[in-house]
Amino acid sequence: MDDEATTLPGGEQYDLAKVGAHWQQEIERAQRYFKSWVDRCTKIEKIYLQQNDQQSAKRRFPMLWANISVLQPAVYARVPQPVVERRFKDSQPVARMASELVERNLAFTADDADLDSLMRAVRDDFLLCARGTVWLRYEADFEPLDIGVEPSNAPTLDIQGDDGGPTPEQITDERVCMDYVHWSDFLHSPARRWKDVTWVARRVPMTDEEFDKRFPEGRASLAANGAGSNHGTNQTERAQNEGKTNVWEIWCKTEDYTVWIADGCPTALEVSEPPLKLKGFWPCPRPAFGTLSTSSLIPVPDYVYYQGQCDEIDLLTKRINKLTDQLRLKIFYPSGDGSVSPAIEKAMRPENDTVMVPIPEWSAFTDKGGSNAIVTLPIDDVQKVIVACIEARKQLIEDVYQITGISDIVRGDTQASETATAQRIKSQWGSIRIRDRQSELARFARDIVALAGEIICDQFQPETLMLVSGIQLPTMQQKQMAQMQMQQAQMGAQQAAMRAQQMGQPAPPAQPPQMPPEVQKMMEQPTIDEVTQLLRNDSIRGFRIDIETDSTIEPDEDAEKQRRMEFVQMVGGFMQQAGAIAQQTPMLVPVMVETLLFAARGFRAGRQLENTLEQVGAQLAQTATAPKPPPEPTPEQMIDLKTTQVKAQAEAMKAQTGLAQAQIEQRTTIEQARSDMAARAMEQARNQQQPGAMQ
Repeated sequence: MDDEATTLPGGEQYDLAKVGAHWQQEIERAQRYFKSWVDRCTKIEKIYLQQNDQQSAKRRFPMLWANISVLQPAVYARVPQPVVERRFKDSQPVARMASELVERNLAFTADDADLDSLMRAVRDDFLLCARGTVWLRYEADFEPLDIGVEPSNAPTLDIQGDDGGPTPEQITDERVCMDYVHWSDFLHSPARRWKDVTWVARRVPMTDEEFDKRFPEGRASLAANGAGSNHGTNQTERAQNEGKTNVWEIWCKTEDYTVWIADGCPTALEVSEPPLKLKGFWPCPRPAFGTLSTSSLIPVPDYVYYQGQCDEIDLLTKRINKLTDQLRLKIFYPSGDGSVSPAIEKAMRPENDTVMVPIPEWSAFTDKGGSNAIVTLPIDDVQKVIVACIEARKQLIEDVYQITGISDIVRGDTQASETATAQRIKSQWGSIRIRDRQSELARFARDIVALAGEIICDQFQPETLMLVSGIQLPTMQQKQMAQMQMQQAQMGAQQAAMRAQQMGQPAPPAQPPQMPPEVQKMMEQPTIDEVTQLLRNDSIRGFRIDIETDSTIEPDEDAEKQRRMEFVQMVGGFMQQAGAIAQQTPMLVPVMVETLLFAARGFRAGRQLENTLEQVGAQLAQTATAPKPPPEPTPEQMIDLKTTQVKAQAEAMKAQTGLAQAQIEQRTTIEQARSDMAARAMEQARNQQQPGAMQ
């Protein structure tokens, strides 16, 4: 195995043994770097799940679980919805259609990958351990094609077959996979800032079937080195990883390659070029970090800052529970009296919550204050101690709320005497402490969607984009064919007119051939080739479209309704004012249409109506700028017009009659002249013949 080497398509050669040994050292160095943080997070997770000691857990106050339960819906409450818009809000049909295609594909990808469950898992890691991570992959299913038969609209890839020859294959299914990565399965190079990280890695437990399918020749390397047997440090991890091999997937930015190594194996399983050419190189977004300093990327869990208070709360809780056990009726009575003692026991009938203590030397006991047949132990002092412990614990809990930033309004703890304004102020200031956490998870969700959008733009075939989105766009070839058909129709009409003129028939009216409505609609749409060209170009795509997400926190329904009402009021008021101006000055209609679109594009609620407003605005602008037809004549004008038309027709008929008579007279004159000329010619001929006859 030491002599094995791999050659990348770029020509670089790497020795698998040397690469594997190097990355085993890097992985071990990173594990030592994060060891204290991993140990701390392991303890915090056990406290959260009450897995330390079952007996002592009953005496603990679940402060960590209570805080996490309050913060979970506050920092993330609903799945983010992809929002893909044009970066500049102007009329760009290609960019608009590209945005619509990508947004619909991202929406389907989010549902298919169950982005909501991923974000909830990341949220829990973020709140508990101050770091959450997700890994993205691109997968495609291939179907072999018949040799020599290759559809014109199917994307093909040349993949080497078993015999070394190219085997044409067709992509039948494409998808973006999102994998949740546990906080203990993610590593990166030690650095102060994320931009300084040189490599990232994740641990992937693989079954034997998955391992053999992914690395057909890797089993021999594992057997030779005895690697892949590390299944975890505790019983839960050992049960989950039983029969699996831990494999590290490493992306190195400085070397521009990916490496796969088994846990503990000194030889790399595979060295290859990155399967995805991403703008930021990493297949994962920047993790959702909690508290960080400028010294390192080792986060500090929030529980560390109030762990001391939680320990005191647990101590007081145990003390309160022990003192509560003392709040039982304890009775002292004289023993040995054959008549009094049984009667006392029968009267009291001691149960589990009653303790009866017989006193043999009752006379000595009564000398200390007992003068009756029975004496009860006073518990007033115990009760006072319990009340004091409860007050002290309540103050510690308030201190924890002050440390964590959970205000009383977030927990729903309000007073009836408080006004609505006071509660609103407390709610606003109480949410300031958790606003950064909300922003961090929203940023993380946006980065996930942006990465998925980048993969979709670079990898998805045009057929997949249209199939998933449900939008059918014409190809450039279809548009060219439609244009050729229109040109052929026009040429046919012109040829028909020319034939009619040659045959002396009146030419048909010159009317351009009418385009069918579905063809006209197709010609107005951008082609899928133009959209794909925009999406494939990284530089142009970044300037033309922008991928974002909406809020990940629970929206305020009243605020959403208010925004919609503001949009409706804006449109209604603008159209009411613009109507009067349009009647007086039609030339200002295009300006008002652009003003309305400019205002509507600023409303998130009006995004769905933008296309409709643009179409209606274009029609209004065209109608307003078109020349107006002449006004309809009045009845008097109609009578005068008809009289004028009758006179014109009479004069035209008269002129035609005179013309016909003139033509007849002209023909008669011409015929008479021809007859006279013929008679003179005959007379001259006779005159020439007569002298000859006389001789």
